[in-house]
Amino acid sequence: MSNAIGMVEFTSIARGYYAADQMVKISDVEIVTAGSSCPGKFIAIVHGDVAAVQDSVKIGERMAEEYFVDSIIIPNVSPEVFPAITGSTTPDSIQALGILESFSMATMILAADAILKTANVQALELRLGNGIGGKAYFTFTGDVAAVQTSIEAGKAIAEEKGLYVNAEIIPSPSDKLIPCLF
Repeated sequence: MSNAIGMVEFTSIARGYYAADQMVKISDVEIVTAGSSCPGKFIAIVHGDVAAVQDSVKIGERMAEEYFVDSIIIPNVSPEVFPAITGSTTPDSIQALGILESFSMATMILAADAILKTANVQALELRLGNGIGGKAYFTFTGDVAAVQTSIEAGKAIAEEKGLYVNAEIIPSPSDKLIPCLF
């Protein structure tokens, strides 16, 4: 069962590709995404069973050498994280809108997982680095109380790591804004 997710972040694109190749050759994991991100970084995100993801991330960290930035492993990740990373979520409706922003891609995945596990909210998108200077943000929807509770959980993770940028809650987003979210 593929219920774990792992990520390794690199400062070298070339080394990132090399390490990602080793990560999937040596461990029984699948790539969620692997590629360059702003500003000239590379991220490799894998999923699989917990032991395989742990091995894969360890290999990625070792292969990174001096190009290592950060890594994470979430053993029992919310299943909504995967489609949010690939931008393939289709919400039932947009109620209140929550937006959490971080300086770190790895931290944002941790925060998104916490947000999704805290209250009854639905993921929209988990944007990791591209076109936003290496920052990351997570958008999600639910009723106002659920979005508020979830924002606090995600914000606590980003603040604890010193990587929090901002969070906003839009109680009733305009129909003119909704198409900009996808």
